[in-house]
Amino acid sequence: MAEEINKKLKAEARAQARRPWYWPSLTTQILVALVVGGFLGWLKPEWGNAIYFLRDIFLNLIKSIIAPLVFSTLVVGIAGGGDLKKVGRMGVKALVYFEVVTTAALFIGLGVVNLIKPGVGIVLAANPSSIAQIQQTHAQGFSDIITHIFPSSILDAMVRGDVLQIVAFSVLFAMALSAIGERGRPILRACESLSQIMFRFTSYVMMFAPIGVGAAMAHTIAGQGPKVLLNFGKLIGGLYLALAVFVIVVFGLVMIIARVPIMQFIRAVREPATIAFATTSSESALPKAMEVMERLGVPPRIVGFVMPTGYSFNLDGTTLYLAMASVFIAQAAEATTGQHMGFGSQIVMMLTLMVTSKGVAGVPRAALVILLATLSGFLPGDIGPIGVGLIFGIDELMDMGRTSVNVIGNCLATVVIARWEGEFDDHRAAAFGTPREVELDIKAGEIAFAEAAAHGEQ
Repeated sequence: MAEEINKKLKAEARAQARRPWYWPSLTTQILVALVVGGFLGWLKPEWGNAIYFLRDIFLNLIKSIIAPLVFSTLVVGIAGGGDLKKVGRMGVKALVYFEVVTTAALFIGLGVVNLIKPGVGIVLAANPSSIAQIQQTHAQGFSDIITHIFPSSILDAMVRGDVLQIVAFSVLFAMALSAIGERGRPILRACESLSQIMFRFTSYVMMFAPIGVGAAMAHTIAGQGPKVLLNFGKLIGGLYLALAVFVIVVFGLVMIIARVPIMQFIRAVREPATIAFATTSSESALPKAMEVMERLGVPPRIVGFVMPTGYSFNLDGTTLYLAMASVFIAQAAEATTGQHMGFGSQIVMMLTLMVTSKGVAGVPRAALVILLATLSGFLPGDIGPIGVGLIFGIDELMDMGRTSVNVIGNCLATVVIARWEGEFDDHRAAAFGTPREVELDIKAGEIAFAEAAAHGEQ
């Protein structure tokens, strides 16, 4: 059995090494699809709208992976490790890290928006239908967020793709599985097999990624036209500038402090980040991100815990966007209300965003709803809804950047926590994307097979 596994792995490695020069990597295919999709949506808008269903197919396939993948990896990581104290310690470390980094994101956004002042000189006037669409949902309070974490039905949580509820159930399930010892080992082995199956399933779905993201870009350009790339250019440019500063300064500093292998990390996150950028969906990149972080040397139990949890508590790009968008609307409102929002008021608003943004993942139309809820407490009358409606049309363009930064931030968080726990595999990280990676996989497979055989004999 072990020899057959080794042969298959070596055959796959040889096939990858012999990839024809005319067959580009997945990252290149996605980037080409973005450009082609944009031109198609511009030249033939009706075609761009007609092929939008391809994007929905891709996202539906991705969403079908998330629940079984998160469940199986968490159960294997926690129950297979055998030390429940590590889970609690890791959770505390993750939350501390999330809070520090998201706070830095808020203040970088605050600094850039006050420097470039994109809202000054804009008159607030928005489409009433846009305002009505945003006001259909409501932000959650603190007690609602806490209650929401615990599912009344795991099947319902899986159907809705509620990652945080799946994480909560999986952790409790893994603790119970670990507590019953040997009687739970068949379930543990089943979860190990399920996680491997879902990773292979992910590789199949990723073959469809260029088509899905190309269709998404074609629909965006077809629906709003090329002019959407120029409208509110100052705000969009300011956001991407702030995101770039955040990634270079904050992420760069974190990588230096945590001794993250920078080039290997960039190579690992480029595909998940590109997928997130094109689809404006963090969920679409989650399976691929979890896969590459394990390949980079992060233990599965840390990937399975930190990555899904970060999708609710570590949305760096979204929190930076909330800081910029809220002050942008306050600047635009000044011409109408005559009220200037000083730096002190902005700090108070940032503190409010630090709390409200933690529930962003559980709210439909996430960032816009949190933005509306926060502004309603700081701007008079209907100015908040009008201001949010003002940026409604360009939100998708800004969503691309902030979503990709969210994905990069959560990938980095897994490496930081793994290093903090002393469990990051530098040898595997150094081998990422090289033939040596396959050799390490073969050795790991042989060890796992030997352990399983020894346990069977006992």
